[in-house]
Amino acid sequence: MAEATLQVEGMTCNHCKMSVEKALRGLEGITAVAVDLAAKTAHVTYDPAKVNLEAMKKAVAEAGYEVK
Repeated sequence: MAEATLQVEGMTCNHCKMSVEKALRGLEGITAVAVDLAAKTAHVTYDPAKVNLEAMKKAVAEAGYEVK
């Protein structure tokens, strides 16, 4: 397992937080997601054999947010 912390721009409320969590949890290989709205981060635990950072960035972008 690997871990990554993504900087997520555009989150302003709890709904935003839940949207980002849902987008990331929907990817195969993601085992844990913790989104911090105040810090604008998403800490992800994942299996690098099943998912990569580009796929995570794409999922967050499709949910309407930007990963820096």
